[in-house]
Amino acid sequence: EQRLRNEPLAEITQVKGTSDTHPELSPQDEWSDFEIAPYRARSRTPSVAPGSYIRDAYLRGMGLAAAGTFNPYRFGLIGSSDSHVAATTDREDGFFSKSGLMDGRPFLRGTVPLNLLERAAAAIMVPSMVKTVAGRRYFASSNFETWSASGLAGVWAEENTREAIYAALRRKETFATTGPRIRLRVFAGHGYTPDLLRDDNLLRAAYAAGVPMGGTLQARGDSAPAFILWALRDESSAPLQRIQVIKGFVRDGVPTEIVYDAACAGGVEVDPITRRCPDNGATVNLEDCTRDDAGGADELLTLWRDPDFDPGVDAFYYVRVLENPTCRWSTRDALRAGVEPRPDLPATIQERAWSSPIWYRAES
Repeated sequence: EQRLRNEPLAEITQVKGTSDTHPELSPQDEWSDFEIAPYRARSRTPSVAPGSYIRDAYLRGMGLAAAGTFNPYRFGLIGSSDSHVAATTDREDGFFSKSGLMDGRPFLRGTVPLNLLERAAAAIMVPSMVKTVAGRRYFASSNFETWSASGLAGVWAEENTREAIYAALRRKETFATTGPRIRLRVFAGHGYTPDLLRDDNLLRAAYAAGVPMGGTLQARGDSAPAFILWALRDESSAPLQRIQVIKGFVRDGVPTEIVYDAACAGGVEVDPITRRCPDNGATVNLEDCTRDDAGGADELLTLWRDPDFDPGVDAFYYVRVLENPTCRWSTRDALRAGVEPRPDLPATIQERAWSSPIWYRAES
């Protein structure tokens, strides 16, 4: 209980990487390998996945509660920058990293080969500070090439005052993005109907008949709750591709997660077998980072119900929104310098946002 009071929120994304989940922990999640820091801070010691990621913590908490103790991990989500230069570096097309003179130029970030450097700069390099990739030598004094142009905290508050914002942080009505100003709202309730999505008073009705993200929804008999999922794109970034729901629960002592696509760009239907949207055909031209966004959406709004709902099982549900693909900052560094991007780094990424969970509590 003390931990819940003192840690209502956790940071799911920042410049040193994203902590949603890891392929070792979520092998069925095709989007789990996203901007993961492969090393521990300030070292080349490999990181360890168990105990290092948000979804794993949520599942561990559910396991503790199912075993009859207490769930200390009912925290909401935010993003942050972790910058050391009093500025946010959350744009792929303007990334300047986080540590000023240490990583403020592309060659220091390890994205432009050292053979482009002036002689004076090249002369200070020692073998341990150089990494060879595809026959080209890169500066490698730290892990800067694995860092991210991320992130931002989103807060739903009644007004733009310190008191209202801190109250919203405390109740966990928050979300995180990897930089784009995607707006994301999530509600759950037992009385929601499809007509509500066309109601001019949607938000008022959603609050009145349910709970927002960060809240707990108590069971009501065998009724399956409905979730209002609503995302708006950042007009200066790529269109939205899909809304997903991540569900976690414990059954027969086994922590389990399921990833559902809940809404697809273009109004196409989710495949009921694979639980996935079809590929919308969005592409990126890696020669100049221009995009084909024909299959994206400015807004995604849907009423979703869990197709595998069990009224007797506690669960958490949080939402992930994916944009169409865009060029990663490391690709843009290389293109501006007129060189080929490093082949061992992702050429593109899918920017995203996550909501705080809603916890479903079965009747005891």
